[in-house]
Amino acid sequence: MLSEFDLIARHFAPIAGEAGLGLLDDAALLRPPVGHDLVITTDALAADVHFFADDPPATIGHKALAVNLSDLAAKGADPLGFVLALMLPAQKSGMRLDDDWLAAFAGGLGALAKSAACPLIGGDTVSTGGPLGLSITAFGSVPAGRMVRRSGAKPGDRLFVTGTIGDAAIGLQLRLAEKQDKALQLSADHGHFLHERYLRPRPRNAIAAILRGHAHAAMDISDGFAGDLAKMLRLANVGADVLLDNIPHSVAARAAFRHDPEFRETALTGGDDYEVLAAVPEAKAKAFATACLKAGLAVTQVGTVLSEQAPIRFLEADGKPR
Repeated sequence: MLSEFDLIARHFAPIAGEAGLGLLDDAALLRPPVGHDLVITTDALAADVHFFADDPPATIGHKALAVNLSDLAAKGADPLGFVLALMLPAQKSGMRLDDDWLAAFAGGLGALAKSAACPLIGGDTVSTGGPLGLSITAFGSVPAGRMVRRSGAKPGDRLFVTGTIGDAAIGLQLRLAEKQDKALQLSADHGHFLHERYLRPRPRNAIAAILRGHAHAAMDISDGFAGDLAKMLRLANVGADVLLDNIPHSVAARAAFRHDPEFRETALTGGDDYEVLAAVPEAKAKAFATACLKAGLAVTQVGTVLSEQAPIRFLEADGKPR
């Protein structure tokens, strides 16, 4: 095994940003733009809890940063940098993470960091007797007083989501089925698409500035569409009507629904989407959708926020609540 100094120099210093001081000091030096607030988010991931220990290391690195970038996006924040704590199992733990594994992990991490303009600026590594674990704390900036909170939804707001809902949750179920030698009969293209949506979340950072100019509230969908919507609305003490037929699902997800209708429930309640849910005033809804389209972001209006203490209803095509 490399020493900690050599491990950092070989795999992580090449993807570090200027604020990281070459990863040679005990801290980073981060300066948010003048007139901006600092937004900070952190997520910890553990092997066989948030990802499979035998997932490709590049996808583990990608995912670790992506889930944090998704949080920044939903707050309307532009990325500035991140720190990484990496807990590597000792060789005696039975999980072998050699130099090739670390190179692939750093490659996946660094590729996303570069594309998102969110460089590594510091962190720590430690050898443990337990499973692989890692934690990333990401920093972003917003114009002073402009962070988009979860709690601002108001009656009459239109509810929008980015991308498609449920792909990652179905991808996870496919992965579990494979591990049990119960592979589901989907086409290779559909199966690959759903696997990739689980392995490589797509943080929607292009929406940050659009949210600042249009949304009353927003959050990323990490724990399932239905549950996260409920969290956001309860904070504002409001309800909503959601039209289930309006919820966007990919072609691959719809193929899974045809194979097993229970996958529809999985898509609505399963986690790992990392799409953005936003509550937008009716007067700004059209402008919001237009701005997203210009930014190359697919958004779909899925419902309407109702008055205080109204229920949250998920309505089928016939108007009956699910």
